[in-house]
Amino acid sequence: MPAKRILVAEDDSTTRHWIVEILRAEKFAVTAVADGRAALQKLRQSKFDLVVLDVWMPKMNGLDVLAAMHRKKSPPKVIVITSDDTPGTLLAAVREQAHNYLAKPVERQTLLTLVCESLGQKSKVPPIEVISARPEWVELLVPCSMDCATRLENFMMQLEAGLSEEVRNSVAQAFHELLMNAIEWGGKLNPKRKVRISYLRAKRMLLYRIADPGPGFNFADLDHAAISHVDSIEHGLIREKKGLRPGGFGLVLVKAKVDELIYNEAQNEVVFVKYLD
Repeated sequence: MPAKRILVAEDDSTTRHWIVEILRAEKFAVTAVADGRAALQKLRQSKFDLVVLDVWMPKMNGLDVLAAMHRKKSPPKVIVITSDDTPGTLLAAVREQAHNYLAKPVERQTLLTLVCESLGQKSKVPPIEVISARPEWVELLVPCSMDCATRLENFMMQLEAGLSEEVRNSVAQAFHELLMNAIEWGGKLNPKRKVRISYLRAKRMLLYRIADPGPGFNFADLDHAAISHVDSIEHGLIREKKGLRPGGFGLVLVKAKVDELIYNEAQNEVVFVKYLD
């Protein structure tokens, strides 16, 4: 089986050589360039499975390269790398359909994990629609697919880069569980259906709102819901019999990780709040 072909576009020579060294050690076929215009030229000349793309480069920035790439019929997947973790840059990458985001300085194992994840995703991944990209108000429409959920969680973690590790982990676990519920139950894993995600950042709190496209449900009627089963073994066996993804304590876990958890009447929209004081 031929080696996967990866294009690395990075203007900093030290970072570029480090990435190339890591990828070639894993037997990938790597081509490297130092600016966006050269990257676009290589993409026109050859076929690549993946592009590792810096955002801020001379001659043509990475976001413009992304936009040009997606005019092609079958563009390669893209991992965006940058030290600029501002919401505007992150969400511009999402808007231009980047598959993953990697912060500088680049760590070897993180890079390899994202490369393998990106190469393992389906060729056609539905785009995540960015409705609002203000730092204090992010709003997205996310297709109900597991690949989209994985991409989204990676980007959302970067929005909380300035928070303590404890807060970030708590919010990430709560968001993961509620997002999976929305995609799995409300969206029925149908990428044509979309979950609406709102992220509000205030001085003293984070607020997430997740609205799924389903009609809602009653927790009391779900014998597989985690809230009905404090016993994690019982909960896991019931979900396995129903062919569902493995779950931990579900909503029990969410309630332990956040400060407020509020559902609407139909229970197809949920808000959770994490206070930062």
